[in-house]
Amino acid sequence: MGSVMRVSRAQAEENRRAVIEAAGRLFREHGFDGIGLNDLMGAAGLTQGGFYKQFRSKDDLAVQACERVLAESSEKMASVVESGADDPLASIVGQYLSCEHRDNVGEGCLFAAVGPDAARHSPALVQTFEASIKSYLQILDAAIQSSPPHGAQSDPAAVLSTMVGALVLSRLVKDENLSRQILDSATGSLLNRDGSTEAEAS
Repeated sequence: MGSVMRVSRAQAEENRRAVIEAAGRLFREHGFDGIGLNDLMGAAGLTQGGFYKQFRSKDDLAVQACERVLAESSEKMASVVESGADDPLASIVGQYLSCEHRDNVGEGCLFAAVGPDAARHSPALVQTFEASIKSYLQILDAAIQSSPPHGAQSDPAAVLSTMVGALVLSRLVKDENLSRQILDSATGSLLNRDGSTEAEAS
């Protein structure tokens, strides 16, 4: 019996992990209110009936899913700084303000995907985002300190705000040239470069 129980607990934890992972992607793609429990559970290969065995509510799932996504994103950004790259700020900005990031909403930045939506949800979710913003700012400050002076922007709050805002706007326009111009202009502003070259080259 003990062995069966251990397997059952292990499977339950695996199911919970799968739901959190699926929710992190689907919330970014559809928003917190744009996806129902049935679809969330279905994306994890489970039925809605088991949801309340794992989570107190949809808000509880949102908090856990966002915590995981934000932690993973922070780790990826920190790894750029810790890699010893000559210009970690340029690497972070270049990856963030790329067309690839723009087009992959479900795998991209949570701030840009659901930030305004999160502000209208539970205090626990807002606290999760606030804690992550503080973490991002620390990482960006370290990136700035480890990079050559760019002469444009050295305030981590301005860097984060510019990146997130530019990504949001780039996704709002259907004109591909304008979308790229927004990304390139933000990159140029942050790194003191001419932001027109990538869009013109394309």
